[in-house]
Amino acid sequence: MADPIEFLFDFSSPYAYVAAHRIEGLGDKHGREVIWQPFLLGAMFQVNGQRPLKDQALKWDYSSHDLARVARLYDVPWTLPEKFPIATQAVGRAFYWINDQDVALAKKFALAAYQEYFAKGIDIRPKEVVAGVAAGLGLDGDACLAAMDDENYKQKLKDVTAGAIERNVCGSPFFFIGSEPFWGNDRLEMIDLWLEKGGW
Repeated sequence: MADPIEFLFDFSSPYAYVAAHRIEGLGDKHGREVIWQPFLLGAMFQVNGQRPLKDQALKWDYSSHDLARVARLYDVPWTLPEKFPIATQAVGRAFYWINDQDVALAKKFALAAYQEYFAKGIDIRPKEVVAGVAAGLGLDGDACLAAMDDENYKQKLKDVTAGAIERNVCGSPFFFIGSEPFWGNDRLEMIDLWLEKGGW
């Protein structure tokens, strides 16, 4: 079988937010399953000794302009949240709880959570907010709250994060086609060509 497209992302990553609106179309075009895997970007930053994008003065001046431009290009609603960046443990755990039940619904949840944060500017750190997003998709909000405190889902998110670091994931979004790595929303065009040509 053809390798799936692995999509690794942090819910606080604005470029991953844009990529999340594009990646399924790419998978459909090439008949590839897309496997969504949220991880914790902060853990990777610790390994790299890296600061968040907003704390890199010259880079942030450019990136804040570029993010609005990229959102316009792909017609994705965009606002810079007042609280940015944020810790994403709660929403990541909730994703894996939903993913265990319904993979397609977990992807819808991820997009809905992203919309709350990057389209509406709503802080998605509070568990009650995350549970509300899940409830909006017909899931049990109380069960979602419990899942965010479940050791199994805490460990799942830690394991995916550790696995990403072992595979030298250096940012979000990050993609794999088999063992071939691609970093960034702007690499989706390259992934398209890679799949079309069978690599090079």
